[in-house]
Amino acid sequence: MMEAPTRRDAKRGLERFRETFDAKYPKATAKLDRDWQHLTAFYDFPAEHWRHLRTSNAIESSFATVKLRTRVTKGAGSKKAALSMAYKLLDAAQERWRRFNGHELVADVLAGAKYIDGERVTDNNNKTTDEKVAA
Repeated sequence: MMEAPTRRDAKRGLERFRETFDAKYPKATAKLDRDWQHLTAFYDFPAEHWRHLRTSNAIESSFATVKLRTRVTKGAGSKKAALSMAYKLLDAAQERWRRFNGHELVADVLAGAKYIDGERVTDNNNKTTDEKVAA
């Protein structure tokens, strides 16, 4: 479902999942139904951003360094020392971070550009590609 190219295809995947597993795992299908809007929110952003939006790895890997250092030093001592250590470790780690896919589209998203299934939507509600917008 998460790798479906469109929200409609993801919904079809959910229906197939429900048909196959609802009798055995009703709580799982209920949870998917309850959180469906949040789970598919990435479809409202540029497709280039989906890889980053469908994962929590950016948070997990960033704080893995902090967690490791805290474990090695057997705690940071005070709250101030912990915050200082976390800041310095994250500051040093950011030098190794790569730029995110479609970084040039962030300004458009922040400006309120609308996307459906990863493609920008113009005012007349037609999906468009960057080539059509530029023309």
